[in-house]
Amino acid sequence: MREFLVEITTDIPEGTDPAEVDRRRAAEAVRAKELAEAGHLVRLWRPVGERRSIGLWRAANEAELREKVLGTLPLHAWMTPVVTAVEPHPNDPGRPAPAA
Repeated sequence: MREFLVEITTDIPEGTDPAEVDRRRAAEAVRAKELAEAGHLVRLWRPVGERRSIGLWRAANEAELREKVLGTLPLHAWMTPVVTAVEPHPNDPGRPAPAA
């Protein structure tokens, strides 16, 4: 699986029924847990004081990530994702040491 950093901004359309927003947010939490258990959602952060998220996601490729992973989120219709494919850096201090 490839790894992707995904920055997501969610804009709820003006006039949306608050009950619908609450329903989708609750369903979003359930779906995020399912995606984490399946190995797609690895980490998720929210920048301090902001209403967007930054996550580390895994999928076979970007198309799968967009369609079969992010596309299944209940808030997807209101989301604007920015996807960046990433790979390990040779100087990453968290990277396992090469076998001798």
